[in-house]
Amino acid sequence: MRRTFVALILAILSSLALADEFVGQASVIDGDTLEMHGVRIRLWGIDAPESSQLCRGEDSLQYRCGAQAANDLDVFIARRAVNCVPVSLDPYGRTVATCSVGGADLGEWLVRNGLALDWPKYSKGRYHEAQRDAERAGQGLWKGSYVEPWLYRACIRASGRPSACSDDANAHP
Repeated sequence: MRRTFVALILAILSSLALADEFVGQASVIDGDTLEMHGVRIRLWGIDAPESSQLCRGEDSLQYRCGAQAANDLDVFIARRAVNCVPVSLDPYGRTVATCSVGGADLGEWLVRNGLALDWPKYSKGRYHEAQRDAERAGQGLWKGSYVEPWLYRACIRASGRPSACSDDANAHP
């Protein structure tokens, strides 16, 4: 009986999380996650470096590229209203959505500025051109070297340290 009740509550919450658009002021949690009205929203189709992740700049020195993505996103939003259209729920229960500010798709903005990567596993290449433009222009991550965020997270899950997981033989370029 208890399991049925819990499953029912989760189903109701899931349907509520996907029911309507979210509009309002958002707090930036990290480069690809917002919080609005108490709901965590994961930006659809992109992957930004984790807050603890390090990248190398054009000077070959390490910098906190995950923190840079979050800070730049916060400055771009500038306390303006954010509009998010839910797409699904992720395995962690977060709403996955496309979000925009002033008509600008936040996922595309992040990728175009080299602060996040198109994640074709989910986006089916929607942000591919924006990523190519960022790479050609040497924007953000493309100024130096980085490890894809999904590989960084896998390394951390395997008991890696942020500094070791951020810099490896698989770094781009």
